Amino acid sequence: MAKLQVAIDLLKIEDAIALATKVAPYVDIIELGTPLIKSEGLSGIRKMKDAFPDKLVLADFKTADAGELEAGMAFGAGADYVTILGTTGDSTIAGAVKAAIANGKGVVVDTIGVKDRVKRAKEAIALGAEFVELHAGLDEQAEDGYSIQVLIDEAARAGVKVSIAGGVNSSSITAVKQSGAIVAVAGAAIYGAKDPAQAAKELKELLNA
Repeated sequence: MAKLQVAIDLLKIEDAIALATKVAPYVDIIELGTPLIKSEGLSGIRKMKDAFPDKLVLADFKTADAGELEAGMAFGAGADYVTILGTTGDSTIAGAVKAAIANGKGVVVDTIGVKDRVKRAKEAIALGAEFVELHAGLDEQAEDGYSIQVLIDEAARAGVKVSIAGGVNSSSITAVKQSGAIVAVAGAAIYGAKDPAQAAKELKELLNA
């Protein structure tokens, strides 16, 4: 069954924990977004994991170098997953995977900015990534003509373990699930909702349907 991941791009850990508290009953993975990590550092990861020890915590580092070192830092602070940029070299991904194995954790390769996401997804899994995030970032989503359908089609073609991030909401999440994605990543659809708990609950029910 596909997991629901909430991407939290708030800038204060207190606000992030308050949001996570509302949605925790309905989500499987709590992601500290890159702006939150840059704002709060490793202590933010530790505070989130301490607050939700039974949830998987993902640190969206988007590491581009020093893969083993940075992944080790994230895992040491309590993260279950860390993201490495798919645009970086294979050795950076392999280094992060080495740290993941040592810590019993997982690496997620983020394909933001990757031209051929399907090809890179297969390569990343071969390097030992737990799964690959087929990701259209906020800037790409703002471009004219963007559609999450691109990611949904890529997930089906990739045939490896992927998550989808980039416009997951109540109208797209069923197609995301049907693509074979193992994780659906929702950000604004949850934290931008009037009632984040209700929004998360609805997304989880659609995933489980």
